[in-house]
Amino acid sequence: MRFDTKIGIVVRDDLAAWQRLNVTAFLASAVAGGVPGVIGEPYEDASGNTYLAMFRQPVLVYEAGAEAISTAHARALARGMDVAVYIEDMFKTGHDEANRATVRAVAAEEMPLVGFAVHGPRNGVDKVLKGLRLHP
Repeated sequence: MRFDTKIGIVVRDDLAAWQRLNVTAFLASAVAGGVPGVIGEPYEDASGNTYLAMFRQPVLVYEAGAEAISTAHARALARGMDVAVYIEDMFKTGHDEANRATVRAVAAEEMPLVGFAVHGPRNGVDKVLKGLRLHP
């Protein structure tokens, strides 16, 4: 099935494995919580157990160096796309309010990004992420 929209998550290629997974999980949750209609219906197994709903479409995860991430992030902002960010200082905080404060303290072009997520029209997301490689 081909979707009209796309979800892309980019993580910096020099992060430790646990950091990549942590950043990916947080960024995915931002898309799930912030973009109406991306979540499907809850699941149920044959035994009657119910499970949480998930994204209705695939999520593509990319990796890139710091400069490429900044460039792609700027493209996403310029296109007015739905974007979530994760910056280095968020590894040092312990709660959501502190995370928001760290982001609020830095101008967009100066963010020490370790990752970002983008959701939007398929061709727009492709243009934003052009040149980035899929995470292995």
